[in-house]
Amino acid sequence: MNTLDFTTSQIMGIINATPDSFSDGGRYLDVARALDRIHLMKKYGAAIIDIGGESTRPGSEPVSKQEEIERVMPVLESAISAFPKLTYSIDTTKCEVAKIALQSGARIINDVSGLQKEPKLADLAAKHNAALVIMHSKGDPKTMQNAPQYDDIVKEVYAFFEKQIAFARSRGVANIIIDPGIGFGKSLEHNLKLLAHLDKFNKIGVPVLVGASRKSMIGSILDARPVEDRITGTVAVHYDALIKGAKILRVHDVKEASDSLRIFQAIQSQR
Repeated sequence: MNTLDFTTSQIMGIINATPDSFSDGGRYLDVARALDRIHLMKKYGAAIIDIGGESTRPGSEPVSKQEEIERVMPVLESAISAFPKLTYSIDTTKCEVAKIALQSGARIINDVSGLQKEPKLADLAAKHNAALVIMHSKGDPKTMQNAPQYDDIVKEVYAFFEKQIAFARSRGVANIIIDPGIGFGKSLEHNLKLLAHLDKFNKIGVPVLVGASRKSMIGSILDARPVEDRITGTVAVHYDALIKGAKILRVHDVKEASDSLRIFQAIQSQR
């Protein structure tokens, strides 16, 4: 198995095998439709496909591990068979789900709880030589947007990463990625502050993932713009993140993100 390489920025395409995700809920529960979508994502430049079976939108209800497995595994197994050269990520906070996904060929665990719910995910990542995305979040999806408070969000998120990375490394995880968790227990001001100071997180020494795709922050800035009309705003946020050193963009709209990344890289090549 080759080592995952994040020396250059990459696009992570989102597949929500859920009925209730905020942007595309219910669209990719059907395996055939999910495979069609992954084919397009591959065509347009996605290197990583992130598959999740539990919505983490604000106010969402948790699902059982068995239901999550039944949602994601048919999609994941079919995708790996159809497009074996892509890298697959399992978006879950549950060890049981991650274990089955890794055994089937997934190579990244994307934990939106940042090891707060199940620290054993670090052991699992180490055992399978998988990369681990440690995302910062505050509270659970059902309540996380109920007036979140921070004294200094940049310092607090930075300290969270230092602590969780130290733990993951102590368990043997070699490949760690951090995600500031835009929209996860954060107000509009908190999100903007993190994005404005995103370059500070490069000092931690691991790749930074940013996922602002179609999120309510963009809608708020753009006068209550609906979800389906936030693509340009998403590209703008993610381009700024690239300038500040982000290595992975987690997106719904792969073509637009890939176009933006190619322009960014072309300009940077002349520096």
